Amino acid sequence: MQQLKKEDIKQEVFDLYDDYVHNKLQRRDFIERLSLFAIGSVTVPALMSFLMPNYKDTLLVAANDPRLDSSYITYDSPKGGGPIKGLLSKPKGTKKNLGGIIVVHENRGLNPYIEDTGRMAALEGFISLAPDALSPLGGYPGNDDEGRTLQQKRDRMEMLEDFIAAYNYLKAHPNCNGKIGVVGFCFGGWISNMMAVRLPELAAAVPFYGGQPTEDIDKIKAPLLLQYAGLDTRVNAGWPAYEKALKAEKIDYQAFVYPDVNHGFHNTSTTRYDKEAATLAWKRTMDFFKKHL
Repeated sequence: MQQLKKEDIKQEVFDLYDDYVHNKLQRRDFIERLSLFAIGSVTVPALMSFLMPNYKDTLLVAANDPRLDSSYITYDSPKGGGPIKGLLSKPKGTKKNLGGIIVVHENRGLNPYIEDTGRMAALEGFISLAPDALSPLGGYPGNDDEGRTLQQKRDRMEMLEDFIAAYNYLKAHPNCNGKIGVVGFCFGGWISNMMAVRLPELAAAVPFYGGQPTEDIDKIKAPLLLQYAGLDTRVNAGWPAYEKALKAEKIDYQAFVYPDVNHGFHNTSTTRYDKEAATLAWKRTMDFFKKHL
């Protein structure tokens, strides 16, 4: 099978993939439209293999990294859907009170990339909690396609309550100093924005390419660091109105748009990943949290 490179792929292919992973295309329709770009030796299976996540070879921090104490915990779901599972990570042997970070997954549950991101945050000197909002349905099923299907069965406002409960769990943790930030990606970016609306005591929020709130923006007290992908026309369409409201309410925010990268550019597991933009965005995120937590 031909080894494809990102520069060989038309932007329309990435746009199709974005529609697919955000449930705007069924798998059958996605493959049918993808076939229009299968030319010569570039086959549909090659394109599919190129686009789909690869967790085996892309994690940045091993699950058993000796520098960390990392384990699964559970906390109560406020909606009674059963306990919520989450990955709790902190520097090895720490007895200090650390700033806390809630790490919020995309629209497919707590997959290996989000767990990896939680461990990355812990390596920077924080205590992190990466919950799985699919816990009431059995948890992340082991692949993203089934994860997306499961997540569609949950109400997103109920999932928001689960992440607010994660905030309360982490705030009460004996290794946490009580200052909590949130970082989230895609669906998790929307959750991050909404936690800022709902929690006036939230210390900081970093939504990555997340949908914007349209009401109660005046209730935001936390400083915001907003990260957008330049080619992400779908999410970026909501940014002008959000920025206007943030300015009108004199809310403390910074926004960065990374040119020529796609939605999901921070996700190491897919070919939308852009190492330069992801590295810069993560450094800005950690610097932001070190300032506020």
